[in-house]
Amino acid sequence: MSTLYLVATPIGNLEDMSERGNRILSEVSLIAAEDTRRTRHLLTHYGISTPLLSYHAHNERGRRARVLVALDDGDVALVSDAGTPGISDPGNDLIAAVVERGHTVSPIPGPSALTAAVSVSGLVSGPFLTLGFLPRQKADRQRLIGQASVSPFPIVLFEAPSRLRSTLLALTDAWGNRPAALMRELTKRHEEIVWGTLDDLLARYADDEPRGEIVLVVGASAGDEAVDLSDAADLLQRLRRSGLSPSQAAREAASITGLKRSDLYELAQRSGGMSEAANPDSR
Repeated sequence: MSTLYLVATPIGNLEDMSERGNRILSEVSLIAAEDTRRTRHLLTHYGISTPLLSYHAHNERGRRARVLVALDDGDVALVSDAGTPGISDPGNDLIAAVVERGHTVSPIPGPSALTAAVSVSGLVSGPFLTLGFLPRQKADRQRLIGQASVSPFPIVLFEAPSRLRSTLLALTDAWGNRPAALMRELTKRHEEIVWGTLDDLLARYADDEPRGEIVLVVGASAGDEAVDLSDAADLLQRLRRSGLSPSQAAREAASITGLKRSDLYELAQRSGGMSEAANPDSR
């Protein structure tokens, strides 16, 4: 029985690599890497010559078998392009396959953009919700943002610089002007952390598209977030604005709030401008 090690690697500063992580990478028979060029730079820096196998979202189905075969002969490491594998990165299906095959999986903890951002945000003191990277399709993005709008917890998400402004606009429209912190290029030379509100961030980056990887932490909404029918009316309006039909909005709101779908559909009808001939339960 062999072990698949999930090895955390630096998110920017090579000094953040752990001694244990280096040892594991030098001892395994193969390293499955999301970005082989980036990982090779890391290995060269530390004088490690372990063979690399490209393993990313676009080839993981075909490469999974090669990793499993390698595990039959020895230990294997999985690394993402930066940070901790398995968090908004490929690897979950591989882990399941490795366990099913009778091998073990072991984490080698270390750098993580998620935990680094949460720790410095000043907005998280308990549970929080992680959205990862928002979907590229507008309808899917709006739906996820609408679902998250009723969360009583701070929310963390990753975003590309080119989509930052549109995302901030969408968040402000759905969630209001909440406290927020933006982290850019964490642990790197040009690290930037901006605290304020969503409106502040919109103003800050109105004419200045940032560079580098971005983590956004948005504070929990103020006040009691217990969802009742009066709260659900606002949620229904947000879902409708995202392009959902009345019946679809009622169905989505029911899954988010736990309220009865029929009650939500009646509420949608009473709200005006949301009438629909067929009963939502017929869909």
